[in-house]
Amino acid sequence: MREYNRANTANARTLRRNMTPWERKLWYRFLKGHTLRWQRQTPIGDYIVDFYCAKARLAVELDGSGHYETEQQLRDELRTRNLQEQGVTVARFANNQVDRMFDAVCGQIDRIVKERVESFGTAK
Repeated sequence: MREYNRANTANARTLRRNMTPWERKLWYRFLKGHTLRWQRQTPIGDYIVDFYCAKARLAVELDGSGHYETEQQLRDELRTRNLQEQGVTVARFANNQVDRMFDAVCGQIDRIVKERVESFGTAK
């Protein structure tokens, strides 16, 4: 079981109730019906990731315009490194990719999931 900061639980619950339009689109049109189980706004360590698939150890993050600021990019890099140290791969997509290239985003997520699950299956 992954460790998480219990102080983030209430905030994660609030974020699940108040998903962005892009998060709602990805959740309801793809991840909710995926063959593997996904969770929304999941605490991992000191972070809350947008979407998480435990079997693939994959976090999907959707980034809005604020993520293009230099300071935020540095925080995102640190966050990604910290999650990777916990064995979680992070796939990042811009909100406009979800809008304009939805099928490609879903296809890329599906490919990463399959690669990760296969690699875990052969490693055991």
